Amino acid sequence: MSHVTLVRHGQANTEARDELSYDRLSELGHQQARWLGEHMRATGEVFARAYCGTLRRHRETFAGMDTGLEPVVDARLNELEYFTMAQLYAEQHGVTLPSDREGFILHLPQLFTVWSEGGLEGAPESFADFEARVSEVLQEIAAGEGRALVVTSGGLIGFAMRSCMGLGMGALAHACLAVENSSVHRIQPLATGLAVTQFNAVPHLEVAGRAYARTHL
Repeated sequence: MSHVTLVRHGQANTEARDELSYDRLSELGHQQARWLGEHMRATGEVFARAYCGTLRRHRETFAGMDTGLEPVVDARLNELEYFTMAQLYAEQHGVTLPSDREGFILHLPQLFTVWSEGGLEGAPESFADFEARVSEVLQEIAAGEGRALVVTSGGLIGFAMRSCMGLGMGALAHACLAVENSSVHRIQPLATGLAVTQFNAVPHLEVAGRAYARTHL
């Protein structure tokens, strides 16, 4: 068993309001991925294996990092369909999708609560099913040999924190909202379970002139 490094994809299409339109990196997102790859090479980060979801933004981020590895592409690492569920939430409960980050801070925990209680008819997957696949794929990757790199999405990383730390709904929502684009998170397998050893690190952006590149959406 070995530790798992989770990376959120770079900034995607911030103007999108549906899953397909969102699923591509912006120019800044591509740059974030390149900077992260450069940082890892400069600091001697070496991985034995790599994984990413099937989404375009995952694959573009992984390619931009230029690790020299061929990733295992696994749909279990795909993001929850937030835009799809937000549309259902608006249709069924009259709560519209916000247009700014402050609005998302209120919207996300409300949506998660309704979703977890089975209140979104026609949701792409249940809260319990998403939670289960996150736990399953993390356990499987952590059980492998050698250090693993995983490129995925913010919601999945938030649920990974929930799985490892037993977060309640409010803390889960805060974790998901906190995850920055191209941020790095580490999980260490212990005899007692998976332990979080790093959350939301962006060392590749903490240099002069890159403050503008720290993004969430």
